[in-house]
Amino acid sequence: MSSETLDPEAPATLVIVGAGPRGTGLIERIAANAPELYAGSGLDIHLVDPHPPGAGRIWRAAQSPLLWMNSHAEDVTMFTDESVEMAGPVRPGPTLHEWAGIDGRTFADRQLQGSYLRWVHEQAVAALPPEITVHHHPGRALRVSGPRSGRQQVWLEGRDQPLPADLVVLAHGHLDAELDDEQRELAAYAAEHGLVHLPPDFTADSDLSALPAGEPVLVRGFGLAFVDLMVLLTEGRGGRYEGDTYVPSGREPVLYVGSRRGVPYHSKIGYDWTGERPPLPRFLGPAEIDGLLARPEGFDFRRDVWPLVEKELGFAHYHRLFTVHAERTAIAWTDFEEKYEAASEGAEREALVASAVPDPRDRLDLAALDRPLDGVAYGSFAEFQEGLRGYVEDDLSRRHDAAHSTDLAVFLGLLSVYGQLVRLGDIGSWWHGFFSYLASGPPGPRLRQLLALSRAGVLKFVGADMAVHARDGVFRASSATVPGFSVEARALVEARLPEPTLRRALDPLLRELHADGAGETPDGLLRVDRADGRVLDRAGLPHPRRFALGPHTDGRTPGAFTRPRTGGPAFRQNDATARAALVFLRDLGADAVG
Repeated sequence: MSSETLDPEAPATLVIVGAGPRGTGLIERIAANAPELYAGSGLDIHLVDPHPPGAGRIWRAAQSPLLWMNSHAEDVTMFTDESVEMAGPVRPGPTLHEWAGIDGRTFADRQLQGSYLRWVHEQAVAALPPEITVHHHPGRALRVSGPRSGRQQVWLEGRDQPLPADLVVLAHGHLDAELDDEQRELAAYAAEHGLVHLPPDFTADSDLSALPAGEPVLVRGFGLAFVDLMVLLTEGRGGRYEGDTYVPSGREPVLYVGSRRGVPYHSKIGYDWTGERPPLPRFLGPAEIDGLLARPEGFDFRRDVWPLVEKELGFAHYHRLFTVHAERTAIAWTDFEEKYEAASEGAEREALVASAVPDPRDRLDLAALDRPLDGVAYGSFAEFQEGLRGYVEDDLSRRHDAAHSTDLAVFLGLLSVYGQLVRLGDIGSWWHGFFSYLASGPPGPRLRQLLALSRAGVLKFVGADMAVHARDGVFRASSATVPGFSVEARALVEARLPEPTLRRALDPLLRELHADGAGETPDGLLRVDRADGRVLDRAGLPHPRRFALGPHTDGRTPGAFTRPRTGGPAFRQNDATARAALVFLRDLGADAVG
């Protein structure tokens, strides 16, 4: 316990940097846990964020109404339920579709989600005991200072005096970042030759006016940032859809898009779950995570973790296939399950599946899903355009056909796996990208729009492992998917978010935290205690008065809100941090009056 005590007449102070969904979720958990852990004591909570509380930057009202959420409205909640494993009480509340009174299958626009988040924030504040008060400071936090054993100071932009804080929680969302070496070289080249280079960014914040109508634009990235770009440069410039046909306005550029995989993220699944859920976790649960964490030599993700992930996802897939689509299998589920559990990884399991599942389309091949264009070469650029349109059409058909409900079972498996892997800390960026590609792709209607844009000649596909070269005064892109083809352009857009690393974060507070000795993973994330989110130093010691939650930490989760009844790893983290903070402040106050 700290040697410093509080003035018994002064309330304790908690500063939360970041008032978006994560900060709101933390306040909701403080309200839920305060009656048990902090009854009768005063507490001032200071929220620091230039954007309005609740919505934050990403879900703010001031953005295009053309931009949608990436989930059905019925799959978005900010409230805990019985599936969340936490010490605090469950406080249920409405999903987005229940709150808004809209069809649950709607892909709501982000402005509506922002309104929901603002309402959740207001509800969370209203649920706090009367002795806990919330203050919003609409500005940026620049740094945190103060000794480990004493009160902290949070310095704000435009203020001479800092906010005193008994505890600080960093709940930053997505971060801006300085350019890496490659991006810096491309930016310098663009400046030298009068080209346009848009680096990784939140697409709604990018200045797209520099991309001229009718001119080719190279786009590197085929995920959700690309979808936003596609929308803003087509409908956002006056184009429209008539059925499956896109009618251009004439103001659109011509987008040449490629990426590592060369294909868009898989479509959101367009049907509901029915029947028994796969009993998860089965092969990757708390016991397996405990075993990995207990290894004195540590663990390697590909060698030690990925085989467990593969087996878990395979179990979810085949449980659904055998129990619901048994006519497409050759043996009884009980026989398959026993042999699957006993089978070692690799050839033995593949042989079992081949003998028990006659149609290869009913088998789960994660490697083929991850890299569908590996080893594939098309004879011409036009042939590839037709081929990729066929690939997207097949994906849309499958992801909207309940006959392939094994895909939804794998989705549930991915959620279960993610909830377990959060405990391992930083496991590298590959897993997060793979999860997003399979489980967090665009709404089906967006991919139908992509097809219409391709047929209209507004969107063209470059291929896998798209290479970009800066030479001869232009940018040039090519891919082994179409040997011999290349395209040149005077504009290049990096359609992805910046990497959330400490060293390159433009956020001055996080940069100062790094300089002050905060721990950093090999991938550049802020190290935090897996139990409660306390910031770790480079020796692995937790800071008693500083916590961090969010994508810049090695405890990052799929998002600050989630699908109901799926365990909500972010909710679990919020609860643990809220309880740890309340206990610390309660005990500090007890010292002051003792």
